[in-house]
Amino acid sequence: MALFSPWRADFPALAVLEAQGQTYLDSAATAQKPQALIDALSGYYTCGAANVHRAQHQPAERATRAYEDARIKVAKWLNAACPTEIVFTRGATEALNLLAYGLEHLIEAGDEIVISALEHHANLLPWQQLAKRRAAKLQVLPIDASGRIDLAAAAGLIGPRTRLLAVSQLSNVLGCWQPLEPLLRLAKAQGALTVVDGAQGVVHGRHDMTTLGCDFYVLSSHKLYGPDGVGALYGRGESLLQLRHWQFGGEMVRIADYQSAEFHAAPLGFEAGTPPISGVIGLGAALDYLAALDATAVGRHEQALHDLLLAGLAERSGIRLLGAPQVALASFVVDGVHHSDLGHLLTEQGIAVRSGNHCAMPLMKHLGLDGATRVSLGLYNDHNDLQRFFDALDQALELLR
Repeated sequence: MALFSPWRADFPALAVLEAQGQTYLDSAATAQKPQALIDALSGYYTCGAANVHRAQHQPAERATRAYEDARIKVAKWLNAACPTEIVFTRGATEALNLLAYGLEHLIEAGDEIVISALEHHANLLPWQQLAKRRAAKLQVLPIDASGRIDLAAAAGLIGPRTRLLAVSQLSNVLGCWQPLEPLLRLAKAQGALTVVDGAQGVVHGRHDMTTLGCDFYVLSSHKLYGPDGVGALYGRGESLLQLRHWQFGGEMVRIADYQSAEFHAAPLGFEAGTPPISGVIGLGAALDYLAALDATAVGRHEQALHDLLLAGLAERSGIRLLGAPQVALASFVVDGVHHSDLGHLLTEQGIAVRSGNHCAMPLMKHLGLDGATRVSLGLYNDHNDLQRFFDALDQALELLR
């Protein structure tokens, strides 16, 4: 099946990479950027950079308007109740650390924090360290053979001492959607706060915060075709009120003297110092670009490419998929072949895939592995990319076997 991406030309880096003999299949790590984003960043710097929320001169007012417009765009993308439920951060990792410190006062000795066995380090380590600081217990929900959280086991582990549930929406290794709605209901029945790591899931389809029902949701811009070094934390209005401030500096303070200070509420109270202004504006431009696309067509294209990827892997002997991937990525191991050797030979042929533990070392240990090869797709990929990958894979496996 010939699958061409009608959006490929919107991403100028792909032409450059292709001229260099490179095929980019690592969008789950970071996505390439559309020309609309590049133009927005260039326009911001060309027209005069300025800090936000601080000055009355025209460049500062222009920057502040663009920055706050981006907050509106993120809120609209997530269907948040209002823009003040969006806090800009320097990525999903910082957003999760913000939560781990901002909610620390709610965790007491003997309380339980619940995560799952498939979490990225970013949604494991902040909670692991919080549990250590507060003498709490970190509970780990098991997963089934498909890579989904086991709901029956979750019902037994989420209990009256559960204070917080933090789970990924879409596994960055196994590529499967998690059963968020029943998990969130289990946690809410116990009065626990809920955190969803949307770093991988946010780019695939639209996700409605008003119906999802979590307290907090985090995302990274660079996986959403936006700039790196910026992300966002969504928090329900009443949930944000429970956060304590964790970073201190300019513009997050209402009143200060040498001995005391009062701080702004969310969102500004959690955006201390100079924020990633250009990144936030760029994220807004990336969302404008995505919002203008035919979402149904994008979804069909991504699913068709995903099906081709799985079919091609299934045709080759000795390849074992991890879990039952559903969208845009697949991780696999090859009998008798080390993932790093395979990754090296693919790299030599110009194929950009990821090899390693994918920042999910405990999951790999659970699977009895030290790593795997991952292919991940963006809306700009097409069947030619996959054909080049499979040709390179066949050559690499012939050498390694």
